[in-house]
Formats: sequence, C-alpha cells, structure tokens
Amino acid sequence: MEQTVFSATGRRKCSVARVELREGKGNFMVNGRPISDFLCRETLVAHAREPLEVAELTERLDVRCTTNGGGIRGQAGAIRLGVARALVAMNPDVHQPLRRGGFLTRDSREVERKKYGQPKARKRFQYSKR
Repeated sequence: MEQTVFSATGRRKCSVARVELREGKGNFMVNGRPISDFLCRETLVAHAREPLEVAELTERLDVRCTTNGGGIRGQAGAIRLGVARALVAMNPDVHQPLRRGGFLTRDSREVERKKYGQPKARKRFQYSKR
C-alpha cells in the first residue's frame, strides 16, 4: 500500500522547518515529539495548527516535521508556513482560503544587527551637551 507524502519547507526568522503530510489520524509530531510537548505554549501550538483548521483537515492528516534554528516562536511560524505550503501541494483547492488568511506569505522580518558606537541596533547613547 503506497502512501503519498507531501512535503514543503517553511522559514521564519532564523528557523527552518521541513514538513511532511500524509493521510492519518491527526498526529502532529515535531522532531519526534508531540507538538504540545515541543512548543510548550498553547498559543504557539494553535499558531502552528491554524492552516490545518482553515483547510478543515485537522483529524484526517498526520504531520511530521523537523525544525532547527532560532527560538520556539520562530519555529512555530516556520512550521505554520511549511504546513500551509504542503497543504497547497496536496490539494490546490485550499490555496485561495490559505492565501486570504495570510498563511502562504513568508514573514521576512529579521533581527537588525547591532551597530558600533550604539548600545543596540537603533538605540543611541545619551547625548551630553557639557
């Protein structure tokens, strides 16, 4: 019995997530652990699962993904983008609702580097007139 696997890559900040979707019972594994154990916060778990809920396939698909780099917030965003892209690869009919929800747009915001002569990227040292 050949089972088709749909895969995609998601990125956010410094995080990269490789996502695989297949028919199943709704298991969501991240780096070999359940998503609720891996992401810890319920808000991040909900954030990563959102594309599945929009496509109404939460209970019919198994999701397996590996993620690395960045923090858990960036990894949750990377998983979200990867899941959305894999859903579109699996079923092009869900492209429009996912696009309208903003799930297929890569969030390109990165941390700005610290500049010399300043305490942070944009903050300046206090100016002293005398």
